[in-house]
Amino acid sequence: MPAGRPCGAIGSGLVFQQFNLIPSLIVEDNLKFQSRIAGRHDAAWHAELVGRLGLGGLLKRYPEQLSGGQQQRVAIAVRWRQKPLLLLADEATGNLDEATADDVLALTRDLVRANRVWLPDVTHSARLAATLDRQIISRRG
Repeated sequence: MPAGRPCGAIGSGLVFQQFNLIPSLIVEDNLKFQSRIAGRHDAAWHAELVGRLGLGGLLKRYPEQLSGGQQQRVAIAVRWRQKPLLLLADEATGNLDEATADDVLALTRDLVRANRVWLPDVTHSARLAATLDRQIISRRG
């Protein structure tokens, strides 16, 4: 493992425009589901993500009780909980208002740099693309 990599970092994660949350689980259980199955529950990391993504007041709610932006923040937290080496994003902030998207992008940049994660992000947003370190533009398919 490269120097500076977080202990326990694993594989990859996907953040989709659709949230892909488990509707029968409350937010807290959605957040913990994969890490508990893998035996990698990290309470401190969980608390940090909940705080930084502003999810504290939502932990006992079901996904259907959340706004689209709240569901997207939960989906992003679910993927970060796994401490991925690679995180693929497909319009990950597409359902967020501009201010929330900016907050989530700032957090994402912090986490990417701190954890040395590679984050390709597919987006239609020129505003978002302008904040990325590198851009590859596809025109006409």
